[in-house]
Formats: sequence, structure tokens, C-alpha cells
Amino acid sequence: MTTTVAIVLYEGFDELDAIGPYEVFETARAFGGEIRATLRALDPTDSIVASHGLDVAVDGTLSDAEFDVLVVPGGGWSSRPEHGAWGEAERGEVPNAIAEAHSSGATVASVCTGGMLLARAGVLDGRPATTHASALADLRGTDALVREERVVDDGDVLTAGGVTSGLDLALHLVERECGADLAERVATELEYDRRAVYSSRTTS
Repeated sequence: MTTTVAIVLYEGFDELDAIGPYEVFETARAFGGEIRATLRALDPTDSIVASHGLDVAVDGTLSDAEFDVLVVPGGGWSSRPEHGAWGEAERGEVPNAIAEAHSSGATVASVCTGGMLLARAGVLDGRPATTHASALADLRGTDALVREERVVDDGDVLTAGGVTSGLDLALHLVERECGADLAERVATELEYDRRAVYSSRTTS
């Protein structure tokens, strides 16, 4: 059975936070893995402008998608810009969508300051989590159990640190869903050296 991944985009998201995991998932699919990723927006639109100005086409809205895993990128937190994770946390629509997806049974995962959106959604309460180093102090101000790790796997909630850690997150998800051999094959194809993942499922 194919694992479906929805990567939710919003104005000002960091490009690599979303596109890095997307390439990992789609490379795994090209190698025969039963996994499929799409790029989704909350509202109908053809494309969304990311933090460095890249205009990214989307596959449709999140509400029209059926997905097993929701990936939330970060971008735009520390300087409190209108567009980016901070602005979305203040507006509340993305956190509400995260909370709804999680309560409906989806696994939710974040990259970088996307973790702050998970925190705002309430899904990190009492759970180990990480985010970009620049936002760790803010994460400590929530009910999350902060761990300074590159990737934290707490079962149905996963968080990753800054930017390139999204590659480790995605490769870890490929390993979880499709097996270690495929994850290693994808990492080799991307010429990427994987980093360790902290998993509360195997660590007391």
C-alpha cells in the first residue's frame, strides 16, 4: 500500500525545507518504493512564493488530498516577518490544519521552524521535539520536551532541525515506510551522508 505524503506550502516557506524532502520521497518512488509526495496549499492557487523568491507550483489544496504523512516546512521565524512560519503561527490556519490532520490519524512531521507551527498546533505538548537552533529558546517556551537533536522520531510526530535536516527526516521516513535498503539507495543517489536520528520508540 502506497504511503502518501502531503507537503504543505505557505508564503515565505524555506525552499529546501520542502523541496529537499520532496526529492527524497520522489527518488524513492522512482526506485520502486510505495511512497508518493505532493505539494499542497491551504487555499486554491497555482503557486506559492518561497522565502528566497522561488515560485513553486502546487498540486492542489490540502483539503482535497488524502495523505498518511503531513510535512510542514519552516522559514521566516526569528525576524517575525508577515510571511513565513511566524506569520502563519499568528494567523492560525496552518496550525489548525496540522491539528486536524493529526487528530484524523495522520503522522505529522516538521522541518526547521515548521516545528514551531506543530507546537502552536498543540501536537508537541509533552513530547520530545526539536527545531532550528535559532528557535530552540522559543520551543522551550512551549510544552514540548526540547531535545537538541537533528531529527526526533516520536512515532506519529517527527521534528527536524534546520534546513538540511529535512533530508535526514525524509530518508528516515523512507526507511520507516519502505525499508532501510531503499533509504540507503536514495541517500547514495543523492550523494548524501545520513545523520543519526533520535527515536523515543527505541530509547527509554
